[in-house]
Amino acid sequence: MNELNIPFNKPYMTGKELQYISQAHAAGILSGNGPYTKHCQKWLEDNLGTQKALLTHSCTGALEMAAILADIQPGDEIIMPSYTFVSSANAFVLRGGIPVFVDIHASSLNINEMLIESAITSKTRAILPVHYAGMACNMDAIMAIADRYGLIVIEDAAQAIMSSYKGRMLGTIGHMGCLSFHETKNIISGEGGALLVNDIRFALRSEIIREKGTNRVEFMKGRSDKYSWQDIGSSFLPGEITAAFLFAQLEKSHEITAERVAIFRRYHKAFIKLDFEWLRLPVIPDDFLINGHIYYLRLNSLKLRNIFINKMADMNINCVFHYVPLHNSMAGKKYSKSPSSLSVTEEVSDSLVRLPLWFGLTKKNQDRVIKSTIKVLEEINTL
Repeated sequence: MNELNIPFNKPYMTGKELQYISQAHAAGILSGNGPYTKHCQKWLEDNLGTQKALLTHSCTGALEMAAILADIQPGDEIIMPSYTFVSSANAFVLRGGIPVFVDIHASSLNINEMLIESAITSKTRAILPVHYAGMACNMDAIMAIADRYGLIVIEDAAQAIMSSYKGRMLGTIGHMGCLSFHETKNIISGEGGALLVNDIRFALRSEIIREKGTNRVEFMKGRSDKYSWQDIGSSFLPGEITAAFLFAQLEKSHEITAERVAIFRRYHKAFIKLDFEWLRLPVIPDDFLINGHIYYLRLNSLKLRNIFINKMADMNINCVFHYVPLHNSMAGKKYSKSPSSLSVTEEVSDSLVRLPLWFGLTKKNQDRVIKSTIKVLEEINTL
């Protein structure tokens, strides 16, 4: 008899989402920036330590807002990794910016800060570190480089809520940070995101941009007798139903994070005992607090990675790979440039596989994943 399928991801509900949605409906406020939007923003400000948090309809929207706030103009360059989701680059390409891809560390899979300075030109405007799998980039080094050259740092912390770097929450260290609440993330609202404004000089304009370029927020606060078109902008707000769902999740974020980290560490404890030269595991620096977003293995080649995924699927366990590097995509070749080799990025893209990890994954099913993974890896080692 076949065992039941273990999905790669399963969205979790705390039990209060529908209650809060009902309350939002009863209050008669379903458009953006209502009470639940404000509850969520205050929670983020209080718990993450940012100057201002603004909910958005997606992390993509937050990145697009950040590109506007950074005043990206046609021809401006933004240094970032190629091993990331398309929104990281697309938000800047929409403004006429040019993503400049540099390679990543083989250990952290994050941007190699030692390659950033050599990629800086007179056209460089910003640096976009992406905290892959909720693991922190070397933010001290990145901020020091930005300070030397007068650059803006925008953290792509889509995967990193509740992770920290030397005691500071990811997304709150750069001038701006962007979070995701997509259903594949730790804390979810289906679709959703947030812009974290850590440099107060961007605060007022961020509200205007989010409100379609108007000063509606100032009007609603009684600071203006009317509101009108002030700046460029768009409709970046989520609706109140999305915010109500999200608030239920934020209330349990510490519990959700703790369980995900426990699963991550249980996997790691089991696999670190394996002695295969071709197998690589995540590296966890001592001074970083992780959030258990992704547990991955690296299997040395595309062939071995595909064998692993297929064999796990035969045992009804859904494992997936991750990004096709942006510099190898059709749009990446058209809109971006790479001043140096991206060999680590390409190697990681061909070799990385992600294991099931979600709140509610039972210990019985964790054991299934662990035992099946070890069995498949041992089989691969004989090939």
